[in-house]
Amino acid sequence: MGTESNYQMKVVKGDHGYVLEDVPHLTDYIPDLPTHDNPLRSNPAYSVVKQYFVDMDDTVPQKVVVHKDSPRGVHFRRAGPRQKVYFNSDDVRACIVTCGGLCPGLNTVIREIVHSLDYMYGVSKVFGIDGGYRGFYSKNIINLTPKTVNDIHKRGGTILGSSRGGHDTTKIVDSIQDRGINQVYIIGGDGTQKGAAVIYEEIRRRDLKVIVAGIPKTIDNDIPVIDKSFGFDTAVEEAQRAINAAHVEAESAENGIGVVKLMGRYSGFIAMYATLASRDVDLCLIPESPFYLEGDGGLFEYIEKRLKENGHMVIVIAEGAGQELLAEENAHAKNEQDASGNKLLQDVGLWISQKIRDHFAKKTKMPITLKYIDPTYMIRAVPSNASDNVYCTLLAQSCVHGAMAGYTGFTSGLVNGRQTYIPFNRITEKQNMVVITDRMWARLLSSTNQPSFLRVKDIEEIKKEEQPQTQLLDGDNNVHENSGH
Repeated sequence: MGTESNYQMKVVKGDHGYVLEDVPHLTDYIPDLPTHDNPLRSNPAYSVVKQYFVDMDDTVPQKVVVHKDSPRGVHFRRAGPRQKVYFNSDDVRACIVTCGGLCPGLNTVIREIVHSLDYMYGVSKVFGIDGGYRGFYSKNIINLTPKTVNDIHKRGGTILGSSRGGHDTTKIVDSIQDRGINQVYIIGGDGTQKGAAVIYEEIRRRDLKVIVAGIPKTIDNDIPVIDKSFGFDTAVEEAQRAINAAHVEAESAENGIGVVKLMGRYSGFIAMYATLASRDVDLCLIPESPFYLEGDGGLFEYIEKRLKENGHMVIVIAEGAGQELLAEENAHAKNEQDASGNKLLQDVGLWISQKIRDHFAKKTKMPITLKYIDPTYMIRAVPSNASDNVYCTLLAQSCVHGAMAGYTGFTSGLVNGRQTYIPFNRITEKQNMVVITDRMWARLLSSTNQPSFLRVKDIEEIKKEEQPQTQLLDGDNNVHENSGH
């Protein structure tokens, strides 16, 4: 087998087109590290398991749908406990940090990292970094024990606090070194994982025996490679409450229109799945699918048609949808950014609501009653549901197993239903987006019976743009998308 390597990824090539995109290991830059027997050998919880440990050669394919003559394709290292570990449990000093916006499940992940380190590996020194990356050098660390974190999964938010952007990598690694920390667990989205990759590179440059492990967090489900991000199921479930309220309001008024704005800066997964789950939505608008307001086949024409047919309708719009239309109208608006470098979006929900009101007031004789609901921050703040709680537990345990086994510079994630270790650069290379020429979007269009707002010419152009990407990155879309192929 041939091997190429860089800081963030080792590529191992085998027969029949097999490619393993492997993650770094401490032994890549610190030779002759002593190993220890995995404490799970004597853990009562694992005594009933037929095979305690994951085989070192186990890998998980990125692409699940293949033809008989297809090459084996890209694989990732399978997550799980190893026979040998590279840390003596008494010597571990671990820390956990949460960054970026809130997301259901953050506290569950924190709890399960602490519990896994203690109950599985006998690690008693676990600390929390207060307030995101800057907390490494601007605040005191918090002691975390199984007892102090026992009930935190019942609350929303993060007990460690969070912040966006702006941090000094040198100061962070200095703090890690000064405090004797040797395992760093970083929970955050693509910007946070990019930061984790830079921290890992600085740690490696200094030849420190310190693990950097990530857990991907984004409520929008816009991280590539992985099946889905934690908190997504909860967000979709919670969005149903807002959609139901909008439906009740719309149904109770003459020509009632309920408009619900959901999360999704660049990716419309929450809006799409909430729409499919609800069955009460007549129109779903997402960033990936452009729309227009006036003229034949436009948004206003469809709304008029639906109101004449049903007497009411519900519109779901993702926060990033239609931003190009707002930009055209507000050319003077400043391109402001948050601390993470994300463009500050204008409120498309308020804008579309006002546009609809103006259209019906000026151009038709049809009176309407429109109610606008924005539940986004309420959704972000709720505790995770049962499905996400289980998923958070798997992510946290897999992350701890990998760290104890000496893997570093990786993100723990679910690929085709299996826990894997993914190199940082694969997680941060692009955003996962709804493919509007795919079957999942077609299912939504047939469910709502809405137009696609795309002309034939637009569809052909989109297909041409996606074709080279599909050939190079086939399988990168999450399992939700792949399930239709």
